[in-house]
Amino acid sequence: MFTGRLGLALLLAAFLPGAIHAQQQAPREIVEQAVDAHGGELWLSPGTLRLRGHAEFYSPGGTQPRSSADDYRMWRVMGSERDSAHGADGKVRISARSGSTTIFEVGFNGETTWTNNGIMPKAEADAYWASNFGFGIIRSALNEGFKLESAPPRDVEGAPVDLVRIIDPTGQITLFGFDQDSRFIRYMGFRTPRGWHERTYSDFIKLPESGWVQARSVKLYYDGVLSNTVFWEETIVGEPLSNDLFDPPFARHGLETDNDTGD
Repeated sequence: MFTGRLGLALLLAAFLPGAIHAQQQAPREIVEQAVDAHGGELWLSPGTLRLRGHAEFYSPGGTQPRSSADDYRMWRVMGSERDSAHGADGKVRISARSGSTTIFEVGFNGETTWTNNGIMPKAEADAYWASNFGFGIIRSALNEGFKLESAPPRDVEGAPVDLVRIIDPTGQITLFGFDQDSRFIRYMGFRTPRGWHERTYSDFIKLPESGWVQARSVKLYYDGVLSNTVFWEETIVGEPLSNDLFDPPFARHGLETDNDTGD
């Protein structure tokens, strides 16, 4: 039997509603709540996604942005039945511009990865996407073949979150952090060829017509060091996108490879 102040504290904690909630919530239930919180079926299968905003990019040894994109855009066609967390999937194009200058552009048309420097060799492309793709696996996490595991909760930018490991059928692990109150995704992390990659999400909005929830601020880290911050200002869900949009452009100029794919 527990005695003294420590025993009383442990006894009280055991009967606090929050403690009971934390003990009883299964990881699958947490993910189901997150899907509902972000927009339900539309969020699971949006078809396409367009995001526009601005971004700042940092070098590992500096404290100020090395470059800023006042026009940062992402076009995305979602793949179906995704079962690999950190490989290229569907179609994607990302463009970062400062005024009339292209900082970088990168895309994947379902077969070929390209940048404004040319076609990226497959081995290089696989490593590139393995360091960037990861968010989208949450949309497949409730499917057969996936495994969900709870991890100890933590705070992310001052908000308490419940952590869930999503293990895809290939064995790749992605760690997601769900806000304990709203169930919005505030955190994700996974191992990459560039090191341990983390993202934090904040400044959430809900689109009035569709109920889609979008984080307008995304910070990306590698091995604990801030790599870039993206500020999304416009979100368009489900509108048709031309296949030509994802094919390599003819003109290509210098490349930087830090980005948030929204995936």
